[in-house]
Amino acid sequence: MSNVATTRMSSKGQIVIPEEIRKALHLKTGTRFVVLGEGDVVVLKTITPPSVDEFDEIIMRARRAVSKAGIEQKDLQDIIREVRSEKCES
Repeated sequence: MSNVATTRMSSKGQIVIPEEIRKALHLKTGTRFVVLGEGDVVVLKTITPPSVDEFDEIIMRARRAVSKAGIEQKDLQDIIREVRSEKCES
C-alpha cells in the first residue's frame, strides 16, 4: 500500500483512520471491519457483503454439500436444534 499515515488510540480504544487512507480506500461512515491481532500487528479488514451473484453461488454450494452429505429437509430442524443446544452449553 502506498498510503502510509500514523494515528493513535484514544483512552476508549478508538482509532481514527486518517482521512487520506479513508479516501484512498473509499471508506464511509458505518463501514464494518474484522479486527485481527497478533504480536504487535493489528489488521483491519473491511467486511463486504457478497453480491447477489456471489450469494447465489454460496447458496448453491451449500445445497450441493447438504445433498452430498445425504441430509434431507426433515433432518435440518433437528440439526439446527442440536447445534444451538451445543452453543448454549459452551
